[in-house]
Amino acid sequence: MMTEKDERMWAMIIHLSALLGWAGNGIGWIVVPLIIWLMKRDESPFVNEQGKEAINFQISFAIYLAICGILMFILIGFPLAILLCLAQIILIVVAALQVKEGVSYRYPATIRFLK
Repeated sequence: MMTEKDERMWAMIIHLSALLGWAGNGIGWIVVPLIIWLMKRDESPFVNEQGKEAINFQISFAIYLAICGILMFILIGFPLAILLCLAQIILIVVAALQVKEGVSYRYPATIRFLK
């Protein structure tokens, strides 16, 4: 059983780990939070909830980015992709700061694949 401080730390790590996707080919946006969530989900309901939230957001982000890729043929996809990527980084940091304080965070415009 985790302490509340540990719960908040692991939830924060799950959210922030998605930023590692920027260091590689983008798959890390989903894979890294997924691995950490799978390792820690049974130890805390808060970590389980926030792990699902982070993974749902990253899957949704990947879908939205793919749509931007299609829209690049009519040029509107380029500015949308830039805005989407900036929003992703900002929302991840906001989520990490919220869970660090022990507040459950829900990303906007997220498809809830994992419930």
